Amino acid sequence: MQTNSRFQRTALIGLVLSLLLVVAGSMPSRAQEKSLYQRIGGYDALAAVVDDFVGRLVTDKQFERFFVGHSDDSKKRIRQHILDQFCAATGGPCLYLGRDMKTSHVGLGITSAEWDAAAKHLIASLDKFKVPEKEKGEVLAFVGSLKKDIVEK
Repeated sequence: MQTNSRFQRTALIGLVLSLLLVVAGSMPSRAQEKSLYQRIGGYDALAAVVDDFVGRLVTDKQFERFFVGHSDDSKKRIRQHILDQFCAATGGPCLYLGRDMKTSHVGLGITSAEWDAAAKHLIASLDKFKVPEKEKGEVLAFVGSLKKDIVEK
């Protein structure tokens, strides 16, 4: 009786392992599934794009009303929030701890024209660092999904 039970357990374990191998074999490997974060070049590449983008916004007269009264430290915090959000949204290891976009931007009166101007700055930053078209499109799709929560007018 004990030998039969041991045989059944061994057979069951063999069956389970076989099923796992079949399922694992039908799934794409992790090596093939690179995240947008990895395809862009990781944290340092994203940081370079974000630094350039924020630099463009802060120095553009059209956006100065949004940065008046902010200390350099506050601007660095804004930059870090943007970087963390981009990092998390592209599949990186970052955790975005900032407020949601609607709460962060309510009352600023951001217009569609300002949104478009900011988007042009982001595109220029992505182009400056030669982010490939596919990845650039994915970043812009993510940013575009935020428009409804940011634009008020």
